[in-house]
Formats: sequence, C-alpha cells, structure tokens
Amino acid sequence: MKLYGIKNCDTVKKARKWLDENGVDYEFHDFKKDGLDDELLSRWEQAIGWETLLNRRGTTWRKLPEKVRDTISAQSAHEVMLENPSIIKRPVVERDGKVSVGFNAEEWADTVGG
Repeated sequence: MKLYGIKNCDTVKKARKWLDENGVDYEFHDFKKDGLDDELLSRWEQAIGWETLLNRRGTTWRKLPEKVRDTISAQSAHEVMLENPSIIKRPVVERDGKVSVGFNAEEWADTVGG
C-alpha cells in the first residue's frame, strides 16, 4: 500500500495515525517534497478521474485565476495539479492496483483492515 499526500496535511496525518494504530504496512510519498510526475498523475486520472482528484474547496483552488477555474478541463486540470500538487485531494492511496482518495476510518476498516 502506498499513501500519497503532504506531510503536514491534517487529513494525511489522521490517515497515517490510523494506519500505524491498526498495524497496516504502507509506504508514504510526500508529493510536495518527493515530487509528482506526469505518469503517476495520469495513472490516477485514468483510475478515478481528474474531477475526483481536484480539490475545489481548498485555498490553492481559490488562489487560481478565475479564468483558469471557470475553464478547467481534463488537460488544464492535469497541468494545474502537476504545477500545484497541494490542489490534489488527499490522501491518494494505491493498493492492490486500485486508487482511492480521501480518508474515512470506517471505510478503511472494511477495505484496508484494522
């Protein structure tokens, strides 16, 4: 299991704490520090869609120019996410060939174990 996110993100902290407390082995990749490449982002987009990945509630989204927000498309979203990884919903999880976004302790208990 690989967990992608940003180390100081509250949701990522909760997810990592839950994994540690439940004895789930995982590898953490901080995409702000360790980077995010085109191939990885494309794989996530194919698995769950760019709309699911793009966090339209955060400050990074609100800081984008209005024209960018109003005309967002698959291609422009891809570029925005590569340039601003903090705009991606977190955490992104890859496990058993599947990709998911976000943390919900009850769902994780059913799917990840705990």
